[in-house]
Amino acid sequence: MNSGPASATTPFDVEAVRAEFPILDQQVNGHPLVYLDNAATSQKPKAVIDAICDYYTGYNSNVHRGAHFLADKATRRFEQARHKAAAFINSPRVEQVIWTRGTTEAINLVANSWAASNLGPGDRVLVPALEHHSNIVPWQMVAQRTGARVHPIAVTGDGEIDLAALEAGLDERVKLIAVGHISNALGTVNPVQTIIALGHNVGAKVLIDGAQAVAHTPVDVQALDCDFYAFSGHKMFGPTGIGVLWGRESLLSAMPPWQGGGEMIETVSFDGTTYQGLPYRFEAGTPDIAGAIGLGAAIDYLNALDRAGAAAHETALLDRAIEQAESFPGVQRIGQAHQVAGVLSFLLEGAHPADVGMLLDQQGIAVRTGHHCAQPLMTQYHIPGTVRASFAFYNTTDEVDRLFEALTKVKHMLLPEVK
Repeated sequence: MNSGPASATTPFDVEAVRAEFPILDQQVNGHPLVYLDNAATSQKPKAVIDAICDYYTGYNSNVHRGAHFLADKATRRFEQARHKAAAFINSPRVEQVIWTRGTTEAINLVANSWAASNLGPGDRVLVPALEHHSNIVPWQMVAQRTGARVHPIAVTGDGEIDLAALEAGLDERVKLIAVGHISNALGTVNPVQTIIALGHNVGAKVLIDGAQAVAHTPVDVQALDCDFYAFSGHKMFGPTGIGVLWGRESLLSAMPPWQGGGEMIETVSFDGTTYQGLPYRFEAGTPDIAGAIGLGAAIDYLNALDRAGAAAHETALLDRAIEQAESFPGVQRIGQAHQVAGVLSFLLEGAHPADVGMLLDQQGIAVRTGHHCAQPLMTQYHIPGTVRASFAFYNTTDEVDRLFEALTKVKHMLLPEVK
């Protein structure tokens, strides 16, 4: 069901991995914590926590402009992190990696710079109906300013992008396709390489929202041949407040700055201002230095991990969860995509998702409930939201079992008349 590869090496040692995540070793409401909200944010290994602490305790300083030891060290570590991020996604050049606050800001940067400069009346932006609001609303906002229109790409009842509908809607009016690599609401692994090729066939640019993908699968922007790729640090075991926009160099070089201020300028006078080259023209003001360094540490951590073993372990977790969900009376799994990564989204018949989430929390189990910032998708399913359990490689099969044991208790509490 999940598409992760199997490890051909030694078995994945999940207990050794869990020992590197201090937050997991605690009690919640008198029960051992079962953290199944990884699609919202992942937990952080000690290596990431230590890297951030080391920055603030050992060499806290602003970057690029200081003429002293602390500034030099901070700048070197900050830019080393950029090099790590570039290598992590196989960027041709490090200058194509732009620091942002996260995926949302990265998408807004493209909307307010590239799209605002290149869209006009009659142009179209195509967005699948299962997208996160952060990959819908920025395009709606820029469309209002430019006269372009945002068109949804149909999604099947199984929660997959309808490729036939996409192809039918492609013509020279389509200037951009914006699509998530993996759905945050359903876990659907979208056929992004196919979508990129289809978009390029009509001259459209393609942006990939990789927020949910980078923690689960290797990303190679050159192999994908996308035009933009955006992701966040906090969903890949790094800190909050830091993310990356990667872009094709020819596009980034032609894009005007989005925000003005320090760092992004070359010269300033009241007669006119000139701007720096890539990547700094898009990095106005003091950046999240600690965040970038922490993200660099998260990348080091992932690079040292048995990624194939981790993916195989996640596959086993999700397969076990899906199997139990499909045999659990009253549980309706939302989304039946052929390729799924990391997410089980479901309803308990007769119970509101918020009530289910609250009662699971009382048993130490952390899940997410609601529309998951995917309201158009929930509208298609005629539901207010779902209960979402989302997995990472530090979760265990015992935790999957505890989820369904807890659901049995929830069912008896909320629906005592149902046997």
